[in-house]
Amino acid sequence: MTIVMLEGFVIIRRTVAAASVALAAFSLAACSGSSSTSTGTGAAAESASAKTADDVTKALGEKIASVKLFKTYTAEDDPNHLLGRPNGYTSKTAFSDSRVKASEVEYLGADSLERGGSVEVFADEAGAKKRMDFIQSVAKNLPAAGEYDYVKGAVLVRVSRFLTPDQAKEYEAALNS
Repeated sequence: MTIVMLEGFVIIRRTVAAASVALAAFSLAACSGSSSTSTGTGAAAESASAKTADDVTKALGEKIASVKLFKTYTAEDDPNHLLGRPNGYTSKTAFSDSRVKASEVEYLGADSLERGGSVEVFADEAGAKKRMDFIQSVAKNLPAAGEYDYVKGAVLVRVSRFLTPDQAKEYEAALNS
């Protein structure tokens, strides 16, 4: 039996004989749902082009009162094993959003995306868009793994599916304002 832990999602168990299913489940580390790419100017736009995920997360927290930085990842503890690696991101954070109901995430890890979201910063916009496209392609076949994704320059903001669409749009507005 193979057990795959998906970035704070759920433990999915599949037999080794179902290798293709297990491989698809492993891909959930980058699960997603809806997206938006846009351009903008101003302070948040400058935040979107910031060099680190910490900078972007702090800027989001200034615009959305319910956001709290939870964790800044290192190459050693990155759940996706993409930080600093080829075709990966250059920095990553996890944040919580107090509007996510505790009952919805009680079974998930403290830094799971579903508790609020994450910020991933890439070397360029193409890297961020490629990651978002991958996440969305996985989620098309696994709707329960959906999330909201917003790209601004080299920044990908991933937002919990447990927030309402209107709440998630606040992240898009903050990123682009």
